[in-house]
Amino acid sequence: MSPFRPPHALILAGGLGRRMDAPAHGALQKPLVRLGGAPLIAHVIARLRPQVGQLWINANSSVDAYAGLGCELVPDTISGHPGPLAGVLAGLERLAAEDADASLLTVPADTPFLPSDLAVRLQQRQAETGGVVCAGSLGQRHPVIALWPASARTALRQSLEAGRLKVGLLMDALNAVTEGWDNEPEDPFFNVNTPEDLAIAEIRRTARQ
Repeated sequence: MSPFRPPHALILAGGLGRRMDAPAHGALQKPLVRLGGAPLIAHVIARLRPQVGQLWINANSSVDAYAGLGCELVPDTISGHPGPLAGVLAGLERLAAEDADASLLTVPADTPFLPSDLAVRLQQRQAETGGVVCAGSLGQRHPVIALWPASARTALRQSLEAGRLKVGLLMDALNAVTEGWDNEPEDPFFNVNTPEDLAIAEIRRTARQ
């Protein structure tokens, strides 16, 4: 049993309706494109739910579609849709209202193969460093797949209000560290951006059954 209390988590689906034309699915917001008969975001929920406490979705459009997934919706608290960091900030502010001493796990809505040890490994690393911890794989950092202490919201809001929107630059400023999943046979952080990616994801999903 993990010595850590499960963190709360936020799935980032709050973009400006980024769409992907995929066979049999039409033009849909990417998190709602179907993989194996269920929306892509539903696979993310299924991977995260056993690992976390409360599970929220950052969504600013298609809210009716997301509302049926059984998670509280948390919209951006900064106007203008400045990108994923606005969703992270909204989640951290929601977290602070719930438990200012907790941490928030954030993931994008297009990563259907998240590892089952994501939360606990990030927590273990955060216990050593005390700050923000990103996930990594194949030598690459994934800055929006991260565990954030609630206290990071102040620096995050200042960055957004100053127009500094790049996630990687903020991670550097916060001295974030990376916990790597570099020995996996397949990238657990594979994300679906194109119809070709969706086809690969379907092959991976079927092979796991």
